[in-house]
Amino acid sequence: MNATAAPPPANPGGDPRGTDPEADGETHAHVPVLLDRCVNLLAPALDGKPGAVVVDATLGMGGHSEALLRRFPEARLIGLDRDPEALARSGRRLAPFGDRATLVHAVYDELPDVLRRLGIRRIDGILFDLGVSSLQLDEAGRGFAYAQDAPLDMRMDPTRGVTAAEVLNTYPAADLARILRVYGEERFARKIADTVVREREREPFTDSARLVDLVRNAIPAATRRTGGNPAKRTFQALRIEVNQELAVLERALPAAIAALAVGGRIVVLSYHSLEDRMTKRAIAAGATSKAPPDLPIVPVELQPTLKVLTRASEGATEAEIAENPRAASARLRAAERVREDS
Repeated sequence: MNATAAPPPANPGGDPRGTDPEADGETHAHVPVLLDRCVNLLAPALDGKPGAVVVDATLGMGGHSEALLRRFPEARLIGLDRDPEALARSGRRLAPFGDRATLVHAVYDELPDVLRRLGIRRIDGILFDLGVSSLQLDEAGRGFAYAQDAPLDMRMDPTRGVTAAEVLNTYPAADLARILRVYGEERFARKIADTVVREREREPFTDSARLVDLVRNAIPAATRRTGGNPAKRTFQALRIEVNQELAVLERALPAAIAALAVGGRIVVLSYHSLEDRMTKRAIAAGATSKAPPDLPIVPVELQPTLKVLTRASEGATEAEIAENPRAASARLRAAERVREDS
């Protein structure tokens, strides 16, 4: 885990959408998902509060972070990402904000250790924008996108962990089937897994095109005609397994909620039902009274610690989806810390 402050300030004013994003001339085709809604949900916890601390737990290309730093000029931002390339690019984007932005090479379940190292006891806001980033999808060599042939890597942090190829070439058929069924919600998980095990004996898997062909041939023709590329569920499942995304999120959400100051807010953008259900459960756990239902007066220590800010998961508008098709599957949930734990 590495903590690095962004370079000294240049011109912190300007368009919050980032019209002059990077000193080296790189452009940001990436459009942050539900940007205005995320910023507005965090605003009551950050606006007009000198020294307020907001965490972008999934920094990515830095679009959400840039908007937060521009909107709340008295706030300090801590940005986490496990991808060194994302940190480098967002570091250039956020350079104008100087030491208001601290970027850390870490996975978001390492938040308690990051805050401890930085001497921060409580935070005022935290944003999670889960799933694979535009940077990772758009770089063919990373192996995340089933539409492009590339090495089967899929690690968000390419410096550590097992690759998707290693999972395909070493996991028993039962484990592969479980991953595809649970993480990808794939109906034909066992058939795909058995085919992978049989084919890897002939030749180990190394590239995405071969896996896409295998999945397409393993699925009945009638199913192939609907629902887009039949490999998308398999790729999602492998990515989640390689990066341990759900296990990390299960640890990260309670840690993030515990780090919030009273009045602090958490905003979570998820992109598939497994992430959204996990987020819903974590927020509901804090927003539910621990008192028996027939208790006439609820003691403070049994009252909820969170207030839900979104009645259900919110999605992107048609206009946002037209501008950024990747927003179509986004689901947003948010909550506010209303009291300390007893």
